Amino acid sequence: MALFRRMPVMNARNWGLLLFLSLLWGSSFFFYKVLVAVLPPVTVVLGRVGFAAIALNLWLAVRGTPLSLGGGLWKRFLLLGLLNNAIPFVLIAWGETHITSGMASILNATTPIFMVVVAHLGTHDEKLSAAKVLGIAFGIVGTVVLVGPAAFAGTSYIWGELAVIAASCTYAFAGVYSRRFTGLAPLTAATGQITGAAAILLPLSLLVDRSWHYAVPDVRIWAAWLAIALVNTALAYVVYYRMLATAGVTAISLTTFIIPPIAVVLGAAVLAEPVTWNAIAGMGIIALGILAIDGRFMRRRTVAAA
Repeated sequence: MALFRRMPVMNARNWGLLLFLSLLWGSSFFFYKVLVAVLPPVTVVLGRVGFAAIALNLWLAVRGTPLSLGGGLWKRFLLLGLLNNAIPFVLIAWGETHITSGMASILNATTPIFMVVVAHLGTHDEKLSAAKVLGIAFGIVGTVVLVGPAAFAGTSYIWGELAVIAASCTYAFAGVYSRRFTGLAPLTAATGQITGAAAILLPLSLLVDRSWHYAVPDVRIWAAWLAIALVNTALAYVVYYRMLATAGVTAISLTTFIIPPIAVVLGAAVLAEPVTWNAIAGMGIIALGILAIDGRFMRRRTVAAA
């Protein structure tokens, strides 16, 4: 049926990368909460992308393939770093000064809503379909059910919530623009965008945060900074570009649905947190959403019906 258009392939390797990427990005909300408690948001994000940029550029240098910025490529990296890192990272970090990290991760799950619309308008091979719409609906409902009403308890501010939603919208545009870099090696593309973001955020940190007024962070803060930079950023974006080349924008956006179930499983296994009925129900609904967006289940049913 033409209703269910062909999607980029989600094979076992890509599903593995998707799960790994979700693990990497999922913990960033926790690290943000630790860091913004003692440092201003722009400086927090500068540390994240700055340390990551240093690590990635050193990696390229060791490999003998230093980052090339000729032919106007530096302008494209600046724009990509602005859309995929500088703007959304700062919005999320600032948002977490007003709302909980759990609330931020829930609101971040709105990314696929914006993603499929932008991909539909801006690409020729990731058009909106009934399967995608159905999958996103399942994903949103599943995420809300998974977290339950407890996540909305306590103090939260509308501006913090709107900041994270705006970050999700920015990610959608960044995801589509990222497709222009699939011809580059994943490590090169990741290094270019992170370096571009660092170049943008360095003067902003000095002008907006006046970061020299803050005390030198303690060991715990340095550890969180290095973790969010090297693991949640440098490594994560190398995985991101590898997956983007074969799976597509919408498939990567599924990470926003997988992060909450991963948090529940890790909490139960490591922290002995209880697994509630809404957690089990939410993960089931999210699984249905992933099946619908992936499209293979729907296509098999269509073939069988024929």
